[in-house]
Amino acid sequence: QLLTFALKLNWILYILFWGSVLALLHSYLFYPLLLRLLGLGKKHHDLCHANKEALPKLAIVMAAYNEEEVLAHKLESVFDTTYPMNRFELIVGSDNSTDRTNEILEYFAKRFPNLTYKVFEGRNGKARIINELCHAYKHKYPDAADRVLVMTDANVIFSSDMLYQLAKHFKDPEIGIVGGRVINESASEKGIAHQEGWYIKRENGIKYLEGKVFGKMIGAFGACYAMRANLFEPIPKDFIVDDFFLSMNVLDQGYRCIEEPKAICYEDLPGDVWEEFRRKRRISAGNFQNLAVFSKWANPFAGSLGFAFFSHKVLRWLGPLFLITALLASFYLSFENQFYWWAFLMQAAAMASPLLDRALDKIKLQIRPLRLLSYFYLMNGALFLGLVQYLKGVQTNVWKPTQRNRS
Repeated sequence: QLLTFALKLNWILYILFWGSVLALLHSYLFYPLLLRLLGLGKKHHDLCHANKEALPKLAIVMAAYNEEEVLAHKLESVFDTTYPMNRFELIVGSDNSTDRTNEILEYFAKRFPNLTYKVFEGRNGKARIINELCHAYKHKYPDAADRVLVMTDANVIFSSDMLYQLAKHFKDPEIGIVGGRVINESASEKGIAHQEGWYIKRENGIKYLEGKVFGKMIGAFGACYAMRANLFEPIPKDFIVDDFFLSMNVLDQGYRCIEEPKAICYEDLPGDVWEEFRRKRRISAGNFQNLAVFSKWANPFAGSLGFAFFSHKVLRWLGPLFLITALLASFYLSFENQFYWWAFLMQAAAMASPLLDRALDKIKLQIRPLRLLSYFYLMNGALFLGLVQYLKGVQTNVWKPTQRNRS
């Protein structure tokens, strides 16, 4: 009986090990490659408005908290646009900012009459501010089906024709969300800026192909995206990742979500690894909030939306559990099979890469492949701690600006 139990346990561990490895490979390698293959020969969705006066009216919505370092630059970029000035407005909610944010908003409101702002008392969190601003806008314009909301962050700088590149797609009634393309041109070599830049570039490519192949981009970058105003639904209380909730909600209603690569905006990247670790941990807790709400789409056989959501996000979010499972399974199996002994040693060494990278960094030595491996494990560590935070219960969605390599 003991022998039978040991054999069954071995088979279970074999399945757990290889299942975990295949899950990670599918999310990070096989799925992106499959998108590339399916996208061959498919044309990008591109509708243009010949008459600029026929372009939809836009409301650019932004929450801000203590953004004096970047706010003036951001506002200048919004109004330095090729989009008709009479067809958009900028609505800003200041979350009880204590620096010069409100002063800067007042200055720009005097220069540009299509800028309005509201100062909120106390700390509210981004979701509550966005909810209130969008609710007021939809109440003011009941014909919201013909209007578009552009969601953005204070540290994201617009290119001059970005608004047009987003808005042109809403000529198609099936389009619900259009995501912008986030670019960083001056990533610092310090910290993890290079690795984060690589990650964003890779995510841009995956999101573009999801829209091109399935019409179902899984989650617009919160930095900047546009959505039909009538599709906006209030973000649940204490939700952290509002952009993903709104994106999935639009997909859940049967609309298409795509990325427009010409809708370029610029965002500075983080340099401090622990600052980004904190941010990723917070986002991870928000990811699991969304997974609980949209769990019906976590089924790879639930059409193209289920397959894309499962492949791109669900497996990615569960990545830390797969890494731990593969490590423990290979450790047990290593006593009977040398292959799993080497597999265990390689995994253990890879998990130690953040410590080695930090030690080398202190002597000013940077090995880019090692730093990339270290980034992978650190961000999976943040995902795991975010899961723990979610299971303990998210208490608040109040945020503070991330420190980035501002120049």
